[in-house]
Amino acid sequence: MTDGYDCYQNAMAERINGILKTEFLLHRPKDLADAVKMVDESVQIYNRERPHLSLKYKTPDAVHRAF
Repeated sequence: MTDGYDCYQNAMAERINGILKTEFLLHRPKDLADAVKMVDESVQIYNRERPHLSLKYKTPDAVHRAF
């Protein structure tokens, strides 16, 4: 662990945050409940509909169901 904040310490979380901000959260939520709903919908899309290069353009849900 390094002193201070370094985005490389938590690269996976930083990547997910970036995807949420650039691909899913396209407008400012009205309130906390709206933000929670937007993030929940984004996670569902990310896992069920969005193909991932690292999964050979399959969705995480499809890969999980294949096991």
